[in-house]
Amino acid sequence: MKNNHEDPRFKKVVDAAEGLSLGISMVVAVLIGVGIGLGLQKLTGANWTLWIGVFIGIGAAILNVYKAYEKQKKSLDELANDPKYRYKKEQFNETDEDEKY
Repeated sequence: MKNNHEDPRFKKVVDAAEGLSLGISMVVAVLIGVGIGLGLQKLTGANWTLWIGVFIGIGAAILNVYKAYEKQKKSLDELANDPKYRYKKEQFNETDEDEKY
């Protein structure tokens, strides 16, 4: 029987894909926004509606970056609270300080 505490077999691959997904999602968001803008342009006939789609795509890309930042920050905050990585200051009592001088 396998141990239930083992890491999944493809954990490294999934972690790497998660890191790549931010860049891909930014490009896809802008492309979808441009597609929306082109669709609006053909639907209405106004050239300026293309820019609405471009701004929607850029806004979606910025939102993706913000979500990735929040996820990474949460992960690092959990790591900071881990006692294994906590920095411990040496505690000096007053007698140790007196002996130095």
